[in-house]
Amino acid sequence: MSAPTTSLIGELIGKSIPHESARLHVSGAARYIDDLPEAAGTLHAAAGLSTCARGRIRRLDLSAVRAYPGVRCVITAVDIPGENNCGPILHDDPIIAGDEIQFYGQVIFAIAADTRDAARQAVRLAKVEYDTETPILDMDAAIAAESWVLPPFAMQRGPVDAAFANAPHHLSGTAVVGGQEHFYLEGQISYALPKDDDSLHLLCSTQHPTEMQQLVSHALGWRAHQVSVEIRRMGGGFGGKESQSAQWACLASILAVNTGKPVKIRLDRDDDMIATGKRHGFQYAWQSAFDDSGRLLGLKLDMASNCGYSADLSGPVNDRTICHIDNAYYLDAVALNSLRCKTNTVSNTAFRGFGGPQGMFVIETVLDDIARHLGRDPLAVRQANFYDVVPGARSTTPYGMVVEDNVAPALVAELAASSDYAARRAAIAEFNASSPVIKRGIALTPVKFGISFNATHYNQAGALVHVYTDGTVLVSHGGTEMGQGLYTKIRQIVAHEFGLPLADVRLSSTDTSRVANTSATAASSGADLNGKAAQNACLNIKARLAAFVAELNNAAVDAGKVRFSNGRVQAGDAYDVPFAELVMAAYRARIQLWDAGFYRTPKIHFDPLTKFGRPFFYFAYGASCSEVAIDTLTGEYRVLRVDLLHDVGRSINPALDIGQIEGGFIQGMGWLTSEELWWKTDGAQAGRLMSHAPSTYKIPTASDLPEIFNVRLYDNANVEDSIHRSKAVGEPPFMLALSVFFALRDAVASALPAGTPVQLAAPATPEAVLRALTANQDKAP
Repeated sequence: MSAPTTSLIGELIGKSIPHESARLHVSGAARYIDDLPEAAGTLHAAAGLSTCARGRIRRLDLSAVRAYPGVRCVITAVDIPGENNCGPILHDDPIIAGDEIQFYGQVIFAIAADTRDAARQAVRLAKVEYDTETPILDMDAAIAAESWVLPPFAMQRGPVDAAFANAPHHLSGTAVVGGQEHFYLEGQISYALPKDDDSLHLLCSTQHPTEMQQLVSHALGWRAHQVSVEIRRMGGGFGGKESQSAQWACLASILAVNTGKPVKIRLDRDDDMIATGKRHGFQYAWQSAFDDSGRLLGLKLDMASNCGYSADLSGPVNDRTICHIDNAYYLDAVALNSLRCKTNTVSNTAFRGFGGPQGMFVIETVLDDIARHLGRDPLAVRQANFYDVVPGARSTTPYGMVVEDNVAPALVAELAASSDYAARRAAIAEFNASSPVIKRGIALTPVKFGISFNATHYNQAGALVHVYTDGTVLVSHGGTEMGQGLYTKIRQIVAHEFGLPLADVRLSSTDTSRVANTSATAASSGADLNGKAAQNACLNIKARLAAFVAELNNAAVDAGKVRFSNGRVQAGDAYDVPFAELVMAAYRARIQLWDAGFYRTPKIHFDPLTKFGRPFFYFAYGASCSEVAIDTLTGEYRVLRVDLLHDVGRSINPALDIGQIEGGFIQGMGWLTSEELWWKTDGAQAGRLMSHAPSTYKIPTASDLPEIFNVRLYDNANVEDSIHRSKAVGEPPFMLALSVFFALRDAVASALPAGTPVQLAAPATPEAVLRALTANQDKAP
C-alpha cells in the first residue's frame, strides 16, 4: 500500500490511512522494548515461582542460586525497600510472596544476572520446602467455603416477586463460561534504567504508564517524580498489560536500584501464562418469567466469577458485568447476586470487554432457552425484548441509565435482511431433517456496549502538541499503542486540525514525564479521550495563530474566519500563506506554538456502592449472524459463514476499524469455542496450570476463519459529541462472537428431541459439543 499523498490534506478524517507502523511491522523494523539497544552493564532478571498452590514456605534455600556464575543480586520479600504490593486497588497482591503461598506459580524470589540464560538457569536451583494446605481451585469450592476477594453484591430493580407471580411462563437454567489467556505476541517485559539523584526511567510494555509509575514508586519508597515510565508500542495487550505489568515493572526497578545497573526482565511464554492473570470465568444460575412472545417480565440471576487469589481489577470487572447483563434488552424487574470468588489460582484481571462479555453471555443464554421452550425463532424473541427506539417506558437500564441512542432494532433488521437470515434458517431446518450426522445451526445476536470507564475519574486525558518553526508537529498523549491504531487516529486528528499532510505530524512515545496522570488505555476509550485532548491542544494553538493573523492584518481579518487547510492558512482573499511561513512569523513575534490539551468525558456519573447512575457516555452497537456445521459423532465443527454489521459512528479510519472488528470477533470466537484453561486438580501439583503453552492452549488460527466472512460498518453518526462523532471500536466487536456459540447451540438442539435443554458449556470445544449432544440423550423433552 502506498504512503498517503498530499492529496489527502484536509481529507484525512474518514479515510482508510495505513497504520502508522504498518511498514515497520511487516519489515521487522518496529522496535519493541526487547529490540532497543541495551545500556552498558545491563543485567537480566528472572523470577523463582512457587510449586505449591496453597501453603507456607517452611524452608527457602537460595545458596546455590547466589553461587551460580553471573548472578549479581538475589532478592526476597524482605528486600523490598517500600511497599510489597502491586495490587492496583486493594493492597492484597504482593510483588514477592512472603511466607504465605496463594497460587502455583507465585513469585517467591527474583534475581539479576549477567545474561538472561544465566538468570533462568539459576532460579531453578532454589530448594524450597512447603507446608501445604488444600487449595480452593474452582468457584463451587470457593462458594462452599465463602471465600471472596470482595464482599458479595446483591441488587434488585423493579417488582421482581410480582413479575414472577403474574407471568404465564417460567424457566430456569444454569450456564458456565471459561476464562481466557491474553496470548499477546510480546510477553511481559520491563527495562529499568537508574538515573542521577535517586531517579529511574522505566521502559515498560504497559497499558497504564501512570499506574506503573505509582506502584514502582511505592515499591521503592520513592515519590512519583523520581520515576518516569515510557512506552512506544506493545506487541498486544488486550487488558493483560493494564495492571498485570506492574509486578514485573516493580521487580526490574527494585533490582536496578539495588545493583545500580540497568535491569531487564522478559518472561518466556510458559512463565507468562503461569504467572499472569486471565479473563474471569463465570458460572450462572437463573430463573426467568416471560409472556407468550418470549418477552422477559422478570429475571433472578446468581452469578459467580473466579477472581483468583487477589482482588486486582475484579471489582470493576464484575461491576461492568452487572452493567451488561441487559445487553440490548429491557429488563423490567431483575434481582441479581454477584459473587467474587477467591481461589488459589493466579489473580484474574482485565480482558477485552472487561466483564461485559460475561454479562451478555448469560442474557443471551436466557433468551435462547426461552425461545426453544416456546418453540419460537430465537431472533424473534431477541427482537421482542429490545429497548424502545424512542426513549419511553422501556428505555431505562437496570443501573438507571436511559438508553437514548438505540439503533439495535434497525441495525439487526438490516443485518437480518443482508444476511438472508430467514431463508437460510428455513434451508438449514430442511437440511437437518435429512442429515442424520452433520447438523447445521444459525444465530443472529446483537451487541449494545457501554463506552466509558465505570470508575468515573479515569474518563480524562491529556495531550501535548508542539508546532516547530518549519511547520511540522510533534504530539504526545497519555494513550498507549498496542497495535490497535490509536497513534494513527491521533495523527489523523491533529493533521486534520492544522490542515497538514500526514507526514508533517509525528507521535512521540507515551511518557509520564511528558503527559502526567494518564488513564489506562482500556475501556475502548483511547481514541475518544486522547483524540479529544489532542484536538483541544490544537484548537488552543490555532486560536493564537488566528489572532496573530488578525493582528498582522490590522484587524481587517476576523480571527474567527481564519482557516487551516491544504498546508496553508487563509482568511478569504485577504490572507493566504503556507502554514510554515505563518508559524515562523509567529515564533519571531513570540507567540506560543505549543499547548497542553485536556478532555474529560461529560454527563457521566456512577455510584460504585449502589451500581446506579450513568456510567457510559454512549453505546456502541453491532450484530452478527453466524452459521456452523457440527459432526454429531465427534463433536467437531466448522464455522461456515459470518456476517457482521457494526456501529462505529462516523469512522475516523474505516480500515483500522474493520481490522478491529475482524480481530475482536475472531478473538471472541476463540474464547467461546477453543481456548480452554485447565488446572491440575489433585496430587502434588494440584493448582498447576497445564494449558501453559501454544501446544496445550488453542487460539484461533487462519484455518479457523469462516469460509464466508462479510464485515460492514453501519451508517450512524454518534449522537454524542465524541471525536468527529466516531464511536469506540476496541472492545465491542469481541461480543459479536456470541453468534458463533449460539449457532453451535442451535446445531446441537437440532440433534436433540424438540424442547430438550441444550447443556453446552463455553468454550464449546468439540468435547463440549459431544457432551452436550449426549447429556440428555435418554431424556424426553
